[in-house]
Amino acid sequence: MTQYRISEAAQLLGVSDDTIRRWIAAEGLAVSLDDAGRQVVRGADLAQRAQERAQQAQQPQGRSDSVSSARNRMVGLVTRIVSDTVMSQVELQCGPHRIVSLMSTEAVRDLGLEVGSLAAAVIKATMVIVESPKERTQ
Repeated sequence: MTQYRISEAAQLLGVSDDTIRRWIAAEGLAVSLDDAGRQVVRGADLAQRAQERAQQAQQPQGRSDSVSSARNRMVGLVTRIVSDTVMSQVELQCGPHRIVSLMSTEAVRDLGLEVGSLAAAVIKATMVIVESPKERTQ
């Protein structure tokens, strides 16, 4: 069973250690003690909390009433745009994730994108590579 210390759990969810401790105290996020006596959260419980947070964060924000088959939607702020006459590179900061998109400069203009704009990265891929660190020591 995979377990994470409070600091690791906080980093994985993009919140503070104190937030994890509040969830433990107020919302019943289950903890146990590892061999060193530190509080740890089960990986499965952390995954469930991450999904709940993602669902809350991914709710449409009133900007569109369209429906999409893409299931990977990340809302964030435009942090950088590099354009030439034909193509642009647009960077979004979506929580702790940096997303980079290449699109036409015409599309950037049509979308009204500028640094500080709110935008959604909608990702549909035919191949996704999943990596896992070497087995964790408990």
